[in-house]
Amino acid sequence: MAPSVPRTRAAAALRMKKIALDNQYCTIRRLRAQLATERRGLAATKKELKDTQVALEASHKVIAGLTEIGLSMSKKIERMKIKKQQVRANHVECHQKFQARIHEAEDSMQAQHLLIEALVDEKDSLLQTIQGLQEANNAPAPFDGDWEEEPEEEPEEEEIEDIPLGEGEIDDE
Repeated sequence: MAPSVPRTRAAAALRMKKIALDNQYCTIRRLRAQLATERRGLAATKKELKDTQVALEASHKVIAGLTEIGLSMSKKIERMKIKKQQVRANHVECHQKFQARIHEAEDSMQAQHLLIEALVDEKDSLLQTIQGLQEANNAPAPFDGDWEEEPEEEPEEEEIEDIPLGEGEIDDE
Protein backbone atom coordinates (compact mmCIF):
# COMPACT_ATOMS: atom_id res chain seq x y z
CA MET A 1 0.00 0.00 0.00
CA ALA A 2 2.77 2.23 0.39
CA PRO A 3 3.34 2.95 -3.28
CA SER A 4 -0.22 4.08 -3.82
CA VAL A 5 -0.14 6.62 -1.03
CA PRO A 6 2.30 8.94 -2.72
CA ARG A 7 0.34 8.61 -5.92
CA THR A 8 -2.80 9.46 -4.05
CA ARG A 9 -1.09 12.37 -2.40
CA ALA A 10 0.30 13.53 -5.69
CA ALA A 11 -3.09 13.15 -7.33
CA ALA A 12 -4.72 15.02 -4.45
CA ALA A 13 -2.11 17.75 -4.72
CA LEU A 14 -2.72 17.94 -8.44
CA ARG A 15 -6.46 18.12 -7.90
CA MET A 16 -5.91 20.82 -5.30
CA LYS A 17 -3.69 22.75 -7.73
CA LYS A 18 -6.30 22.27 -10.47
CA ILE A 19 -9.05 23.55 -8.17
CA ALA A 20 -6.83 26.49 -7.18
CA LEU A 21 -6.12 27.20 -10.87
CA ASP A 22 -9.83 26.93 -11.67
CA ASN A 23 -10.57 29.32 -8.81
CA GLN A 24 -7.84 31.70 -10.02
CA TYR A 25 -9.22 31.42 -13.58
CA CYS A 26 -12.72 32.27 -12.33
CA THR A 27 -11.29 35.10 -10.28
CA ILE A 28 -9.37 36.39 -13.32
CA ARG A 29 -12.53 36.18 -15.49
CA ARG A 30 -14.52 37.94 -12.80
CA LEU A 31 -11.79 40.62 -12.41
CA ARG A 32 -11.59 41.02 -16.23
CA ALA A 33 -15.37 41.48 -16.36
CA GLN A 34 -15.12 44.04 -13.52
CA LEU A 35 -12.25 45.74 -15.37
CA ALA A 36 -14.30 45.90 -18.59
CA THR A 37 -17.24 47.32 -16.61
CA GLU A 38 -14.95 49.83 -14.93
CA ARG A 39 -13.43 50.78 -18.31
CA ARG A 40 -16.90 51.30 -19.78
CA GLY A 41 -17.82 53.36 -16.71
CA LEU A 42 -14.55 55.29 -17.03
CA ALA A 43 -15.24 55.89 -20.74
CA ALA A 44 -18.73 57.13 -19.89
CA THR A 45 -17.29 59.31 -17.12
CA LYS A 46 -14.64 60.67 -19.52
CA LYS A 47 -17.38 61.43 -22.07
CA GLU A 48 -19.44 63.16 -19.39
CA LEU A 49 -16.34 65.08 -18.30
CA LYS A 50 -15.64 66.13 -21.89
CA ASP A 51 -19.28 67.16 -22.37
CA THR A 52 -19.14 69.06 -19.09
CA GLN A 53 -15.92 70.79 -20.18
CA VAL A 54 -17.49 71.75 -23.52
CA ALA A 55 -20.57 73.06 -21.71
CA LEU A 56 -18.36 74.89 -19.21
CA GLU A 57 -16.35 76.49 -22.01
CA ALA A 58 -19.57 77.48 -23.77
CA SER A 59 -20.94 78.96 -20.55
CA HIS A 60 -17.66 80.83 -20.01
CA LYS A 61 -17.99 82.26 -23.53
CA VAL A 62 -21.59 83.22 -22.83
CA ILE A 63 -20.58 84.80 -19.53
CA ALA A 64 -17.74 86.67 -21.24
CA GLY A 65 -20.14 87.85 -23.96
CA LEU A 66 -22.72 88.93 -21.40
CA THR A 67 -20.03 90.68 -19.38
CA GLU A 68 -18.90 92.51 -22.49
CA ILE A 69 -22.49 93.45 -23.30
CA GLY A 70 -22.98 94.56 -19.69
CA LEU A 71 -19.87 96.73 -19.82
CA SER A 72 -20.96 98.18 -23.15
CA MET A 73 -24.41 98.90 -21.75
CA SER A 74 -22.85 100.47 -18.65
CA LYS A 75 -20.77 102.76 -20.86
CA LYS A 76 -23.84 103.65 -22.92
CA ILE A 77 -25.83 104.32 -19.76
CA GLU A 78 -23.05 106.58 -18.46
CA ARG A 79 -22.97 108.44 -21.79
CA MET A 80 -26.76 108.75 -21.69
CA LYS A 81 -26.59 110.07 -18.12
CA ILE A 82 -24.00 112.64 -19.19
CA LYS A 83 -26.15 113.62 -22.19
CA LYS A 84 -29.18 113.84 -19.93
CA GLN A 85 -27.28 116.13 -17.55
CA GLN A 86 -26.13 118.24 -20.50
CA VAL A 87 -29.67 118.41 -21.87
CA ARG A 88 -30.97 119.32 -18.43
CA ALA A 89 -28.28 122.01 -18.08
CA ASN A 90 -29.09 123.33 -21.58
CA HIS A 91 -32.78 123.28 -20.74
CA VAL A 92 -32.19 125.22 -17.54
CA GLU A 93 -29.99 127.69 -19.41
CA CYS A 94 -32.59 128.13 -22.19
CA HIS A 95 -35.34 128.45 -19.59
CA GLN A 96 -33.35 131.15 -17.81
CA LYS A 97 -32.70 132.95 -21.12
CA PHE A 98 -36.38 132.78 -22.02
CA GLN A 99 -37.34 134.00 -18.56
CA ALA A 100 -34.89 136.87 -18.97
CA ARG A 101 -36.38 137.68 -22.39
CA ILE A 102 -39.89 137.48 -20.94
CA HIS A 103 -38.88 139.82 -18.11
CA GLU A 104 -37.26 142.17 -20.64
CA ALA A 105 -40.41 142.09 -22.77
CA GLU A 106 -42.60 142.64 -19.69
CA ASP A 107 -40.37 145.50 -18.57
CA SER A 108 -40.42 146.96 -22.09
CA MET A 109 -44.21 146.58 -22.25
CA GLN A 110 -44.55 148.18 -18.84
CA ALA A 111 -42.25 151.03 -19.90
CA GLN A 112 -44.25 151.45 -23.13
CA HIS A 113 -47.48 151.38 -21.12
CA LEU A 114 -46.13 154.05 -18.80
CA LEU A 115 -44.96 156.08 -21.81
CA ILE A 116 -48.39 155.72 -23.43
CA GLU A 117 -50.07 156.81 -20.19
CA ALA A 118 -47.71 159.78 -20.00
CA LEU A 119 -48.46 160.68 -23.62
CA VAL A 120 -52.22 160.35 -23.01
CA ASP A 121 -51.89 162.55 -19.93
CA GLU A 122 -49.82 165.03 -21.92
CA LYS A 123 -52.39 164.96 -24.75
CA ASP A 124 -55.20 165.57 -22.26
CA SER A 125 -53.17 168.39 -20.72
CA LEU A 126 -52.51 169.90 -24.16
CA LEU A 127 -56.18 169.60 -25.10
CA GLN A 128 -57.16 171.33 -21.87
CA THR A 129 -54.58 174.00 -22.55
CA ILE A 130 -55.89 174.44 -26.11
CA GLN A 131 -59.48 174.57 -24.89
CA GLY A 132 -58.49 177.03 -22.21
CA LEU A 133 -56.76 179.23 -24.78
CA GLN A 134 -59.72 178.97 -27.15
CA GLU A 135 -62.13 179.85 -24.40
CA ALA A 136 -59.92 182.76 -23.51
CA ASN A 137 -59.96 183.86 -27.17
CA ASN A 138 -63.58 182.88 -27.76
CA ALA A 139 -62.58 180.62 -30.66
CA PRO A 140 -64.40 177.42 -31.67
CA ALA A 141 -62.85 174.21 -30.43
CA PRO A 142 -60.98 172.40 -33.19
CA PHE A 143 -61.17 169.14 -31.32
CA ASP A 144 -64.23 168.02 -29.53
CA GLY A 145 -63.00 164.52 -28.92
CA ASP A 146 -65.24 162.99 -31.60
CA TRP A 147 -63.55 162.23 -34.81
CA GLU A 148 -65.60 162.04 -37.91
CA GLU A 149 -64.27 159.99 -40.69
CA GLU A 150 -65.07 160.99 -44.20
CA PRO A 151 -66.71 158.23 -46.22
CA GLU A 152 -64.40 156.76 -48.76
CA GLU A 153 -65.39 157.22 -52.33
CA GLU A 154 -65.81 154.03 -54.22
CA PRO A 155 -64.07 154.12 -57.59
CA GLU A 156 -66.37 153.76 -60.51
CA GLU A 157 -65.91 150.57 -62.43
CA GLU A 158 -65.54 150.96 -66.13
CA GLU A 159 -67.86 148.88 -68.15
CA ILE A 160 -66.19 146.36 -70.38
CA GLU A 161 -67.78 145.66 -73.66
CA ASP A 162 -68.76 142.11 -74.29
CA ILE A 163 -67.08 141.02 -77.49
CA PRO A 164 -68.80 138.06 -79.10
CA LEU A 165 -66.54 135.13 -79.76
CA GLY A 166 -65.12 134.88 -83.26
CA GLU A 167 -65.72 138.53 -84.22
CA GLY A 168 -62.53 140.00 -82.82
CA GLU A 169 -59.46 140.12 -85.00
CA ILE A 170 -55.88 139.95 -83.85
CA ASP A 171 -53.54 142.25 -85.66
CA ASP A 172 -49.92 141.10 -85.45
CA GLU A 173 -48.48 144.13 -87.19
